[in-house]
Amino acid sequence: MQRHPALTSLLLTPLLFLALPACSDDHGHEHPADESPTDADHHDEDAAHGADGHEHNEESLGTSTAGDMTIELAQGHGHVVPGGESQLVVKLPYNDQGATAVRAWLGTEDRTQSFVGLGEYAPSHDDYDVHVTAPDPLPSPLMWWYEIEAPDGTKVLGSAAPLVE
Repeated sequence: MQRHPALTSLLLTPLLFLALPACSDDHGHEHPADESPTDADHHDEDAAHGADGHEHNEESLGTSTAGDMTIELAQGHGHVVPGGESQLVVKLPYNDQGATAVRAWLGTEDRTQSFVGLGEYAPSHDDYDVHVTAPDPLPSPLMWWYEIEAPDGTKVLGSAAPLVE
């Protein structure tokens, strides 16, 4: 087999640029000697979302009944606007460490023109955060609909009136 040093060099040179660190020194914060980001670098992001990434500007929607359960609900990201992102926070009456599937959507019970979101369990608050995009235009009547699917496959459906501009 014949070796071509010039060809090998030509092919390997672009790969070296991929291995260089992506963080430059001209982006508004300093790094310690080991070049890793400091906790202070993410302070503004933590302040906006809470240290645990959970929104804290939620407004209570009260309680709602699904099956034989009473569910606590809250809405985040302000009032619902057509085509905007909204958040439903669902607090179950039991702690299952995230084993339940919680889905939610804005719109009508049949989900027509709705974006269904799957809840993410937040262990620090023992609740589920569901992010959805509101339909545009908003249907009438507009409701938050949520579906709770237990680990055994049992499903219950509930609804609550959203906060709308």
